[in-house]
Amino acid sequence: MKTHVLLILSLATITGFISCSKDNGGEEPDLTPKTLELTAMGPEVIAYGNEFGVELFTKVALEENKNLMLSPLSASAALTMLLNGCEGDTYDQLKATLKYPENMTISEINEVYKSLVAQLLVVDPKVKLALANAIFYRQGFTVKNPFLSTMETDFNAEIAGLDFSLPSALTTINKWASDNTNGKIPKVLDVISSDAVMFIMNALYFKGDWSYQFDKSLTSDRPFYTDGSTSVNVSTMKGDIGSKVTYGTGYNAIELPYGCTNFTMVVIVPEGTLSDFNASFDAERWNEITSAFDQSDDYGEVTVYMPKYKFSYEKYLNDQLKSMGMIDAFIPGVADLSGISDASIFVSFVKQNSFVEVDEKGTEAAAVTTIAIFETTGMPPQPREFVIDKPFVFAIRERTTNTLLFIGQVINP
Repeated sequence: MKTHVLLILSLATITGFISCSKDNGGEEPDLTPKTLELTAMGPEVIAYGNEFGVELFTKVALEENKNLMLSPLSASAALTMLLNGCEGDTYDQLKATLKYPENMTISEINEVYKSLVAQLLVVDPKVKLALANAIFYRQGFTVKNPFLSTMETDFNAEIAGLDFSLPSALTTINKWASDNTNGKIPKVLDVISSDAVMFIMNALYFKGDWSYQFDKSLTSDRPFYTDGSTSVNVSTMKGDIGSKVTYGTGYNAIELPYGCTNFTMVVIVPEGTLSDFNASFDAERWNEITSAFDQSDDYGEVTVYMPKYKFSYEKYLNDQLKSMGMIDAFIPGVADLSGISDASIFVSFVKQNSFVEVDEKGTEAAAVTTIAIFETTGMPPQPREFVIDKPFVFAIRERTTNTLLFIGQVINP
């Protein structure tokens, strides 16, 4: 049975600009986002970064029929830190995997990252965004000073040498992840292998209230069609929400703003199955959707039905990154990480842990990307309506730059 998304046009449009949040019935929000000042190559880097993020998401989503969320920004930040320690073919492969322009130097890449992050963190005072980096290495393992210096100056990374043989090292690393995600990701490692010499880590935390909040009294159980015909009753929010809606071939999409509207959630509801949509979902389709939203500055009032959801997710990304071109870095004896150390080291795993909760007030999301570096002695492990009542894709972006922070899917809320 095909479930249709109902869209009923509203006569209301948004006027007035006073505050940055609205509990429906209050003052209209200021919907003017601040403009970020990017470096000359910034827009190109962001565009290619989104291409990396969408490709990584689709490769994971096509093999997992479950709730999931990744952070392209967190993954690219951690992998860019690693890129600073790569040489030769390992460097070229990782740079291509991250979609950085061929003519761009590592210094220029670092400059774009540093400038973008600094502005993202403060662009909307109504949204809490925190990003942290860390390098934890085994005491006694020699790490090259230029690499550590770059990690400290360009990435503001916390750097610490730990005795990996002691339980306190595991506690320190997991505590760092927890502290930098407001406790939402309390653990990223169960054990530290005797072959491990370094962990390169990024943590990203987001908390934003909707510019137009849902009324809790209107939340009720409604059917959600998990496979087109089978339904489950889920707690579903309802509200007359300042939103933008666009229609495309095979999908309908809505954008809901947070705070002063620099950050938004984009929800894409396929007309067919989610797996069919993900099979053709790419950066071009993402740009088509977001460009349609960006053509209008006004958020018209839409009666939105949206399920509440909350879940955690963990994924080892080795296979996906290999299929995207990052090959040599994972191969003992082949990986060239000589920018980090003269020892024979390689990437054992790239893993991401994530958390998301969406309710009437807003959204809380977090991700930690962990890159494990092993010595070669080890082996790597393995009045309009928009009804959201079936599996869907969701994403959080900064809309003036179209920077993709998080992207995921909900199969069953």
